[in-house]
Amino acid sequence: MRFSDWLKPGIKVKRWVVFGVFGILLIAFGFTELVTKRLYDFYYKMFYIFLNLSGLFVIYISVTEAMKSIIVLVNKGYIKVSLDSKKIESMIYEKRLLVRGPKIVVIGGGTGLSTMLRGLKYYTSNITAIVTVGDDGGGSGTLREDLGILPPGDIRNCILALADTEPLMEDLLQYRFKDGTLKGQSFGNLFLAAMDGISDNFEDAVQKMSSVLAVTGKVLPVTLDDMQLEAILENGNKVIGESQIPVEALNQKSKIKKLMINPENAEPLKDALDAIKEADAIVIGPGSLYTSIIPNLLVKKISNSVRKSDAIKIYVSNIMTQPGETDNFDVSDHVKIIKKYGGKEIVDYVIANSGEISEEIKSRYLEEGSTLAKLDIDKLKDLSVEVICDDLIKIKNGTVKHNADKLAEILADTIMEKKLLYDRKKIIEYMYLSQRIKDREKINKDIGL
Repeated sequence: MRFSDWLKPGIKVKRWVVFGVFGILLIAFGFTELVTKRLYDFYYKMFYIFLNLSGLFVIYISVTEAMKSIIVLVNKGYIKVSLDSKKIESMIYEKRLLVRGPKIVVIGGGTGLSTMLRGLKYYTSNITAIVTVGDDGGGSGTLREDLGILPPGDIRNCILALADTEPLMEDLLQYRFKDGTLKGQSFGNLFLAAMDGISDNFEDAVQKMSSVLAVTGKVLPVTLDDMQLEAILENGNKVIGESQIPVEALNQKSKIKKLMINPENAEPLKDALDAIKEADAIVIGPGSLYTSIIPNLLVKKISNSVRKSDAIKIYVSNIMTQPGETDNFDVSDHVKIIKKYGGKEIVDYVIANSGEISEEIKSRYLEEGSTLAKLDIDKLKDLSVEVICDDLIKIKNGTVKHNADKLAEILADTIMEKKLLYDRKKIIEYMYLSQRIKDREKINKDIGL
């Protein structure tokens, strides 16, 4: 294949692109003269209108001819185009099913919530994540103090979990600077902070970032108020700040007795309340019990709306206990705390881990003061909740996490069985989606992804 053979149709494409730019300039010049000079002479008006029409004609010719040249390049094999009509049709159908999927509201924060969202987005696109804004540590805390914005960290993680973007873009937005004044700061946090600077408010900034990254569903801060966490320890001391509460609980060897938010009457977003009202299912957690989950329930209108909702209410329990927050907690202890702050009707079902970890990992976590949260089914039944348990553990880089795919499948199964069983069509659609997801997982495993 000679370069000169490719050159001729390639030059034609460029030539028609330049011709199209000329058409745009004609329109811009003609329109500008008409608007700015407000010409009253009929012939001058006609001349500039003629320029606009000529520009449109030039653009039309350039687009059609450029397309013809591209088609020539494709036909001769210089441009490789592979279109699998069956695959495209299947993808379109799958997207349509996702749009008709169950309406799910997830409430929480931290890495646990974003992990779950990564799996859940393959079953429905009707996801609303309501995320805590009480964080005051790390990069988020620095931006909160310097710029006066709400902490972006948890929201950034949820946006990326629901985004349909390239791995390189995700790596970029998760990148943390290693040196200089930005040391420890996430590029994604800075991106959201910059978006806040050109937006009406933080909610608008979150929606704009979500649009840029083609997010499945919606991510919402629980409130736009400058919410701060406060805790009273069992020894009577008061601790202010999300990052300080578990630290001081450990240092003072005193458990958390009471958690509060300031302002006490923080106002939730209307979109969050609307999503709860319309939800088929409301999922609380996983995440740090006192610093990621309970703060959302302390926004009074949120917990009231959840209790009144006809949706099924599911709590996803943490796999491990957290030093300074849930030391020696069983799964039932987690549920008791959620009911204490959210009300008795806040949970219908509990999804909990029944799997085990190796002695090596167990010993390492024990050194840090963390253990597996014991699954005490009898006590959970006494709390009037239905228990759904399975091995949900996934070890990544020596860290215990929820298996996002398995957790999402269990959630989808539970919602279909307990809430949407009457809708036969939705069950058939869900079965199709479920099989597609399993096929995709098998392919990824076979090729080592």
